[in-house]
Amino acid sequence: MTYKIEDYEILVNIEKKKIKNTYIRVKENNTILVTTSYLTSKRQIINLLEKNKDYLGKCLKQLEEKKQKDQEFYLWGKKYDVVVIPTESDVIIEDEVITPSLPTLDKWLKKEMKKEFSMQLDNWYQKFEENIPYPKLRIRKMKTRWGVCNRKNNTVTLNSDLIRYPKSCLDYVIVHELSHFVHFDHSKQFWNQVGKYYPQYKETRKYLKN
Repeated sequence: MTYKIEDYEILVNIEKKKIKNTYIRVKENNTILVTTSYLTSKRQIINLLEKNKDYLGKCLKQLEEKKQKDQEFYLWGKKYDVVVIPTESDVIIEDEVITPSLPTLDKWLKKEMKKEFSMQLDNWYQKFEENIPYPKLRIRKMKTRWGVCNRKNNTVTLNSDLIRYPKSCLDYVIVHELSHFVHFDHSKQFWNQVGKYYPQYKETRKYLKN
């Protein structure tokens, strides 16, 4: 069925299961998924959507803003216009980004990413007083996590999207993942460990969640 929220005409998918509660999720493709029991009527679902209309509208607006931002070019937290000039020989970063072609810019970004991520990982590793292994670095795009620590193979994986955010965000994620070599959970001791090297972690963590 469809449901109108402000200016949005939203497709609502209903999935019925052997469960007692009803769950409403806003999906990335601008649809709403309602998971509920076999006994829940369509009228009850509509009433539930009405009760949560403001919240759902906020979620949809945030989703649209995120999609818009993803289409724009950001480098270390700053937004740039990208200008393609075929006669240029390399990427130039000034008030705007000048590149011979978009594939050339993509290659430049990958090199910049590997250089900066590696350098900052090494910088923070050297600051750690605890006896932790020197991790191998992996970089890949991740939808739900900014970083991953794998203690079995001593690997730290960083989200490639961090290149779009201020470098302070990269620093926080690196400290976070290195701290997992000391405490492999999110206990109070773990956050004390993070705060030892990155005291402003709460602010940066909140920034990354927006």
